[in-house]
Amino acid sequence: MAKKVSYYTKEGLEKLKSELAHLKSKGRADIARQIAEARDKGDLSENAEYDAAKDAQGLLEAKIAQLEEVVGNARLLDESKVDKDVVSILSRVTIKNKKNGATVTYLLVSEEEADLKAGKISTQSPIGKGLLGKKKGESALIKTPAGEIEFEILEISA
Repeated sequence: MAKKVSYYTKEGLEKLKSELAHLKSKGRADIARQIAEARDKGDLSENAEYDAAKDAQGLLEAKIAQLEEVVGNARLLDESKVDKDVVSILSRVTIKNKKNGATVTYLLVSEEEADLKAGKISTQSPIGKGLLGKKKGESALIKTPAGEIEFEILEISA
């Protein structure tokens, strides 16, 4: 299976590393404590608490393995090298909906870092895909779940 390389901002990569460290230390310690408490309650063959704690341990270890792979394949993006003339990953782009005149600013990020509430959209989202490669002043006709919407690119910055 091919490794999936993902690109991250410094902030996004640090958040991933922090979560991984937390799961490895506190997460593992909490699970070990739960298993020990359940084991102290007697017969393991009929101990639902023990089974649940062991299941939780398996899920935690799977999550740790997944995060280790993501961090191992992560690449840090150098924001100073982002081309400000065209929309690309790490571009902060202000767009105007041509139909209703509403303007919004988004930061285009990797799929894993996307957070609409924080104004970060994925380059894999319909709007992100439709904006990639466009220049200031150009229009983009984007198919969204609500139908086709035409946006004008007002500003591109890094």
